[in-house]
Amino acid sequence: MFASKVSRIGVLILKQLSGGKLTSITRAGYNTSSCYNQYLQPLSETKLLRGVIFHKHHLFSTVSASDSSNEGIEQKEKISVTFVDKDGDEIHIKVPIGMSMLEAAHENDIDLEGACEASLACSTCHVIVMDMDYYNKLEDPTDEENDMLDLAFGLTESSRLGCQVIAKPELDGIRLAIPAATRNFAVDGYVPKPH
Repeated sequence: MFASKVSRIGVLILKQLSGGKLTSITRAGYNTSSCYNQYLQPLSETKLLRGVIFHKHHLFSTVSASDSSNEGIEQKEKISVTFVDKDGDEIHIKVPIGMSMLEAAHENDIDLEGACEASLACSTCHVIVMDMDYYNKLEDPTDEENDMLDLAFGLTESSRLGCQVIAKPELDGIRLAIPAATRNFAVDGYVPKPH
């Protein structure tokens, strides 16, 4: 009895998905009234039942010969970013569009601290944009970012927090200097005194 109710539910689901036109499915799992037969994967009767109930997206999945040729298109577009460390060494990396410079630095083992994990509660991811043309392409810093930048070591006119600099196509080629030191009160020896 349960199987017959499940079958009726499956038929209703198929009817809804096909826009009201009920299509027939053979025991092998092929949709016999569709022009997409060449792309459907054969399913056993058990898999068909599970496909309708639990994994219905597998029932309608397609395979195409051109899928492998489109793999490169699915990769995110990246920009070139150069980090200049305190010793003047340059580190060239590729950063996906939409990623913050702090995340990019961490993924590439660049020494940029980020103690507050990008919550705008510290200035340890302070970077200096080395070219004013790129600095002017950035969105204006928020009041919260400016408050944290006031605490940054070696503040300059083109200072920003790395967690707030987000990669976008017009920033391709940006150069960011990492200051020689940071101010992290919890790590730099600051001991709060009891009241």
